[in-house]
Amino acid sequence: MRRPLIALVLGLCAGSLQAAEPGQPLTAEEFEAATVGRTLYYNSGGEPYGAEQYLPGRKVIWAFLGDDCRKGEWYPQDQNICFVYEDRGDPQCWTFYHSASGLLAQFQGDSGGLPLIAVEESKTPMACMGPDVGV
Repeated sequence: MRRPLIALVLGLCAGSLQAAEPGQPLTAEEFEAATVGRTLYYNSGGEPYGAEQYLPGRKVIWAFLGDDCRKGEWYPQDQNICFVYEDRGDPQCWTFYHSASGLLAQFQGDSGGLPLIAVEESKTPMACMGPDVGV
């Protein structure tokens, strides 16, 4: 009796782990279709992390939670979507997936890091804090 129960529990655990894993990485076209004209609010480890507004022409506006907005743009590179922001010259590359929890982003070069998960979506532009508000 004990062995079948253990096998059942292990089988259920394996099934739930597979369900939690994301599918194939999004292509640039799929990413663009899923984001343009939207503002996505991301969590990491269940905590609010930041928001990004996706504009036409592969332009973006990003802000960490409670921080200033930063304009940037994105481009595809292999299976990644890379972002370059006005205050930072080095690209930040992520692999995006559709998941049961929402759009999921895994930072490249940090395989042990927690992914970002889009937990909210809006068609409303971001409310940006300083320093260039109203300019």
